[in-house]
Amino acid sequence: MSTPNLHYTSLESIQDYVSHVRQVFYTGKPRDLKWRKSQLQQLYNLVSENENRLYEAMAKDMSKPLNEAMSGDIAPVLDECLYFIDNLDELSKDQKVAPRSGLNKMEKAIIRRDPVGVVLVIGCWNYPVQLSLLPFVGAIAAGNSVILKLSEVAPHTAATITELFPKYMDTSCYKVVNGGVEETTALLKEKFDHIFYTGNNTVAKIIMTAAAQHLTPVTLELGGKSPAVIAPDATNIPLIANRIAFGKLYNSGQICIAVDYVLCPKSKLNEFVTSFRQTIKKWYGSNPQKSKDLARIVSDRHVERISTMLNQRKSGDIVVGGEVDRNERYIAPTLVINVKNDDPSLMGDEIFGPVLPVITYQDIDEAIGLINKRDPPLALYVFSQNQKLTEKVLRNTQSGGVCVNDCLMHQAEYGMPFGGVGASGMGNYHGQKSFMTFTHERSMLIKKQKMESALSVRYPPYNERKYNLLRFVMVKHPFMLKLKAYRKPIKALILLFVFFLVYLQRKK
Repeated sequence: MSTPNLHYTSLESIQDYVSHVRQVFYTGKPRDLKWRKSQLQQLYNLVSENENRLYEAMAKDMSKPLNEAMSGDIAPVLDECLYFIDNLDELSKDQKVAPRSGLNKMEKAIIRRDPVGVVLVIGCWNYPVQLSLLPFVGAIAAGNSVILKLSEVAPHTAATITELFPKYMDTSCYKVVNGGVEETTALLKEKFDHIFYTGNNTVAKIIMTAAAQHLTPVTLELGGKSPAVIAPDATNIPLIANRIAFGKLYNSGQICIAVDYVLCPKSKLNEFVTSFRQTIKKWYGSNPQKSKDLARIVSDRHVERISTMLNQRKSGDIVVGGEVDRNERYIAPTLVINVKNDDPSLMGDEIFGPVLPVITYQDIDEAIGLINKRDPPLALYVFSQNQKLTEKVLRNTQSGGVCVNDCLMHQAEYGMPFGGVGASGMGNYHGQKSFMTFTHERSMLIKKQKMESALSVRYPPYNERKYNLLRFVMVKHPFMLKLKAYRKPIKALILLFVFFLVYLQRKK
């Protein structure tokens, strides 16, 4: 099967691809550090030399504005490639460990980060370059063979990457697969050593079930209903409205860490509505549908899904937007106030679109309680100048990540791990954490063929003497911990005693 722009991979080829890249992995080719760096450079070249083509493809898929395509898709991949090229030698070094066991005190103990083997990366349509290629970068850097499944929901971008891929990358180590449910199902029947998936909870459960058949570990980057909390001490409401609008309308809300709903003090609701309305007009004009800076919804199905959420709501009043144009796959930036927390439509599933419900609260404890009634979200946003109040929210809630006084920007800091908790995902990646995700910590103890007489205390026949010796070496007395805790004072006392002895000696 194919779309007008994308040729689907045959089911026979899928099985061959997996078998082939595994055989190549066994040769050691993708493990070589120089090879990894060369492939990272090639991936960098693929993206940097074809930026305009990728921009055009993303524009065809969802009218993604140039600034958003650059900052959300292209820049992260380029930066990640350069990070690993620069840091791969250091990341790959064996880590020396000081042995804890008395039996191994004289031996060499190291941890080596080995590639896990063959990795399946399943990308997502909302950021079709970043969410496919960013984990792919980490898998290459870690020394794995990779099957890269692109999203068929963004067919123009998938077709462009598929065409460019063999011109830059070594297709004996890395293969691209395209397709829908049937092709993905065929992929999941194969044995992988790690599966990395970005998408929704429903598909994540299918992937976990398939992975369990082979005991394959998974990384799941999912989503959830990420709240923005406007704290009672908030004063600069126009600034907060700007940043929440950015967190909701970037890529038209089609982002796993988008602000899904706002928790606003009742006393600040009117000011927030006024400020949000002014922000929309300033950014997109009096008719946002004519603006080139607002992305479109990716498919007719998603337009229908979001508009149904809006139309079937059981509570709330639309005070900004609300317009839907199915022909253009356009949904206006929409603000809905007076929404009930238990509204099954707006507050049921993640919205993943430009519709923003606002729930009011009386005090911060109520806001915390509302957050905790749901599964932990992928992101939590808190707007407050009061550090103690902010800490109260953070200490009493859970989320994959946090951004205080802004939205989305924690995900753009690739020096920090990114991932969910609970229903919002498992595992994390970005930078060093990607390297950790796609490698195995292989513990190695290298012993010498010496001291056999001393080590023979381990061997049968056992007796009381051997037992006592082993226990003395292997079981620390709690007193040693107390001694360690007071190490500095004890050293100081010993030094004082030494000085005192020297003083007495000189006096004589």
